[in-house]
Amino acid sequence: MNDTAMTAQAPESIALAEALDDETESSSGHSDSASNTKEDRHFVTALARGLEVLSCFRSRDKLLGNQELARRCGLPKSTISRLTYTLTKLGYLEHDPELGRYRLGSATLSLGSVMLSRMDVRQIARPLMQQLADSSQTMVSLGSRDRLSMIYVENCRSDAALTLSLDVGSRIPLATTAMGRAYLARCGEAERHEIMERAREYDEYAWPNVRRGIDRAMEEHRTLGVCCSFGDWQPDVNAIAVAFYARESRMLMSLNCGGPAFIVSKEHLMDHVRPQMIRIAERLSAA
Repeated sequence: MNDTAMTAQAPESIALAEALDDETESSSGHSDSASNTKEDRHFVTALARGLEVLSCFRSRDKLLGNQELARRCGLPKSTISRLTYTLTKLGYLEHDPELGRYRLGSATLSLGSVMLSRMDVRQIARPLMQQLADSSQTMVSLGSRDRLSMIYVENCRSDAALTLSLDVGSRIPLATTAMGRAYLARCGEAERHEIMERAREYDEYAWPNVRRGIDRAMEEHRTLGVCCSFGDWQPDVNAIAVAFYARESRMLMSLNCGGPAFIVSKEHLMDHVRPQMIRIAERLSAA
């Protein structure tokens, strides 16, 4: 039933998370990075710019042209043209001659596959996540941080008729989701400060409300063991999450459980799901 299940779409929020990262790359985030590395003689600027080009591609992007890449990277189009030519020669990009645009090449797929295969926690977590998804009729996801977003690295759905249309590789906002807030609650103080500063700079107007949500989530994590987002990310989505350091890699990750609010109630998540999530995180944790 999963293949034909009706899904609850969340494209606006996914696009917002991706746009937010685009904005921070091409504005404050990019300039901060440049200023911090100008005096570092070990820093290879050309390599960094090539990787910046690859990081511009999001799940919504099938093809990108040099002009769009230049805008996202904040680099001259002539520089981007040389970078895309080199990356195409190396197999990291593929050029569509009819459209004059680029897609990610198979070399990036091999890198991503190696990264996922090294995450032993995914293999251990998957059966536990599927059991929880089935028993709670929710979607259970495992994610890690990428700048101001969380990216799903594993995902399990129940056979419920309605689930969220998110899968491995999906990107969601860090500051307003349960998964992202759980990450903030467990990460180090310096990292948390950097993330919150970048989120504040991106949208000064929205920041007071975002900050209140983060502060509330930090208290929830301390007292309840999980962070919550009941309508904060999207009005019709409820979710809770817990963060942990994976046993083998010591990578900080977040385990998230949620679904449409009219199916997955706050009470169901807190009373039925929360104890199970905490136990799963303890089994996966390095501590």
